Amino acid sequence: MRFATFARAGRLGWGALTEGGIVPVPGRGRTRGTLKGAIAGGLLTEAAEYAAGRPAEFALSDVTLLPPIPDPAKIFCIGVNYAAHREETGRKEVGHPTVFTRFADSQVGHGQAMVVPRNCERFDYEGELAVVIGLGGRHIGAKDAMAHVAGYSCYNDGSARDWQRHTSQFTPGKNHPGSGAFGPALVTPDEIGDYRELPIETRLNGEVVQQGKLDQLLFSIEEVIAYISGFTPLQPGDVIVTGTPSGVGERRDPPLYMKAGDVVEVSAGAVGTLVNPVVQAD
Repeated sequence: MRFATFARAGRLGWGALTEGGIVPVPGRGRTRGTLKGAIAGGLLTEAAEYAAGRPAEFALSDVTLLPPIPDPAKIFCIGVNYAAHREETGRKEVGHPTVFTRFADSQVGHGQAMVVPRNCERFDYEGELAVVIGLGGRHIGAKDAMAHVAGYSCYNDGSARDWQRHTSQFTPGKNHPGSGAFGPALVTPDEIGDYRELPIETRLNGEVVQQGKLDQLLFSIEEVIAYISGFTPLQPGDVIVTGTPSGVGERRDPPLYMKAGDVVEVSAGAVGTLVNPVVQAD
């Protein structure tokens, strides 16, 4: 099942994303009326049963899709997690995942505009697979990690490279408002099978600029979940963005950056395609 969070007539809701549109799921007790609440309450199976076979109530043209989890408590991004990307950046091998954080208010949903910061001249794309935590925990073993996954989505970890390169710390380059995109939906693991078989591709104005496959991750999703939960508790709805393959704009000759008027797409096989126009900040 595919679940989306949306805004309609000034109100937020969530529901199943189908070919016909949105089947809203009513808020009940433990769900607190949000997809994150339903995940925390262990109610995704019940929600899928509710939505199955029901006609869509809202057309996609009637709603604004938001990030599937608009308000995660934590967003962890994994840097330099494909060998070819590590090689193009000139970075050395490391023994542990490179982890940095994003803030929830830096994200937009499918169809919403990614925003070139007004104080940035090098706004880059990074197509990635996002993992949403279902079952929280601390010190999760890698062999148990996949039982903690609620689902997957596409992510564009838009990067203000000039800000990212101010120091060795990535955070300033990854958190401008509207710089990251997340969506269109949370896709449950039963729809995906083995995540390692998923392709990942980024297209800028229809041109393929990145291609990879999830079996190329230097640190697997299992290893990343185990590592992160070793230093902080994971909670339902937390998001892990797993890394980008080679082909980022900064490492091209000449460099290729996103600009106003562009359209950027991130596809991850059965997970779907995240599409965003690009605009310039005021």
